[in-house]
Amino acid sequence: MTQPTALPLSGITVVSIEQAVAAPFATRQLADLGARVIKIERPDGGDFARRYDETVRGESSYFVWLNRSKESLTLDLKSEQGRAVLERLLGTADVFVQNLAPGAAARMDLDAQSLQQRHPSLIPCDISGYGNTGPWSDRKAYDMLVQGESGLMSLTGPESTPSRAGISIADISAGMYAYSGILTALFTRATTGVARAVEVSLFESLGEWMGNPAYYTEYGGTQPRRVGAEHATIAPYGAFPTSDGTILLSVQNEREWVALCTDLLGNDALATDPRFERNSDRVANRAECNALVADRTRTMPTEDALAVLDRIAIANGRLASVSDFLTHPSLEGRNRWREVDTAGGPVRALLPPATLAGVEPRFDPVPAVGEHTDTILAGLGYDAAAIADLRAAAAV
Repeated sequence: MTQPTALPLSGITVVSIEQAVAAPFATRQLADLGARVIKIERPDGGDFARRYDETVRGESSYFVWLNRSKESLTLDLKSEQGRAVLERLLGTADVFVQNLAPGAAARMDLDAQSLQQRHPSLIPCDISGYGNTGPWSDRKAYDMLVQGESGLMSLTGPESTPSRAGISIADISAGMYAYSGILTALFTRATTGVARAVEVSLFESLGEWMGNPAYYTEYGGTQPRRVGAEHATIAPYGAFPTSDGTILLSVQNEREWVALCTDLLGNDALATDPRFERNSDRVANRAECNALVADRTRTMPTEDALAVLDRIAIANGRLASVSDFLTHPSLEGRNRWREVDTAGGPVRALLPPATLAGVEPRFDPVPAVGEHTDTILAGLGYDAAAIADLRAAAAV
């Protein structure tokens, strides 16, 4: 009988004072790969993301997505007893993650420098809005605000309406960089014995993703236009009507433009028309170019238009809804769905995007607030009487 492959991060313990999206997203990636993630929550309700909505069998959609396979420990970190429990717990941990409000970690001696003086082998990871130093270090930063400050909102949406991206992209980018930074720090500790602190800010994470428009603006003199579903510097690129719906298509090079003119538009002359011959020409004359494509596609059923585009090897797709995504044949055909238990019952969950050959990620339940408090305390050496005392003092 084949033995199951051990998860890559088995044996790693992560303690996280986390809330909302960025830190929980980072630590869930670690939990998926086998790390023990102990989530510190407030005794009076826990992570506030638990109450964003009640749509997933009575649970929050954000919380269910971000917190599977974790253990929940309630601690009042304003009490001496709660802080003592945390300190004992940190002595057993490999990684500490926090996304507390600006300055809060330092006030509790949980900043990276203080922690590493007390626990030299611990890898601290701080996630903040604008960094732990600098003129904006004391500012609160939520996803929408960072999308605005980074310039992303000025690029997103129709020309008349700057728009927030429909997902928490600043939080997610910071979570991913925290995850990769923690993995790098774990590797560094394993190979050199040095535990290095990790610092990630939402603003700088999203700033990295702004590289293309930043270069275009700095060296081109103007920023890319806000063009909705289209592309500011490529044409034709975007959504086009059909007789029964909408398709998406993207022409990336001159071969594709010639093929589009010949096989979809039925007009060879357009391929060498000075208005459209080069991509920069098509961008300059976007409205005319788009109108020519739309005039043809709106006379065709969606399936026929997609079939032509497939035949001439031009990338295309449908304008799918979230419901369409949930039933997408690619996910079903690649066996990407799994099941996770919640307090209200089982729900579906997707496998992590990075597939490791021979490794099945962990899909343990989403914890209730404080569900593992007694077990964790017992593992730290607290007996039943001591745990009762902590509860009586409302420290847990």
